[in-house]
Amino acid sequence: MATCVISATATNLIPAGEVASRPETPERSLVQRAQQGDEEAFGLLFQAHKKRVFSVCLLMTKDTADAEDLTQEAFLQVFRSIGSFRGDSAFSTWLYRVAVRMGLDELRRQTRRTRYERLLGFGGGVQTPEDIRRATEEQERVRLVLGVINRRHAELLLLRSDDFSYDEVASALDLNPASIGTLLSRAQQAFRKEYIKRYGEQ
Repeated sequence: MATCVISATATNLIPAGEVASRPETPERSLVQRAQQGDEEAFGLLFQAHKKRVFSVCLLMTKDTADAEDLTQEAFLQVFRSIGSFRGDSAFSTWLYRVAVRMGLDELRRQTRRTRYERLLGFGGGVQTPEDIRRATEEQERVRLVLGVINRRHAELLLLRSDDFSYDEVASALDLNPASIGTLLSRAQQAFRKEYIKRYGEQ
């Protein structure tokens, strides 16, 4: 198995040795090589997608170290299971879905207070102890609501709150781009309904 070294500022995945620079290789060919055990090919796939995966993980954890860990776990899971990837969708679609779902699973497992400040427009500039108290309370509420609403709704909200375009959301979640606006509206309504049910109007 490859030894993955991932950090927020890293520029390389190091699978049993540094990946050499080379001209861009078509992704499908890289996937096929990785499925045959080519760690260098997998390293190139990592380089192509690591920033977006880390961005998604950071959005969900709001902690650089936790996001690095989650990013590494996502790539390791993909590395272990890449043989099962059939190519029915883009590799990036499959990869982002793995990362988002692992992040949502982590949210559902968490019992400690989280550090959300901006997710979905909640929170903001923290200046006073009272601001901190209110922001912390709001962050926990957001975490809890994301953990109980429909998984697809939570995925949509997380990706859009990270400024993914409609096309990027559609690709990551294997959806029709034309449907994203409607689905996002439903997700926002579902989030708001659950939030109000639990905590009342704000």
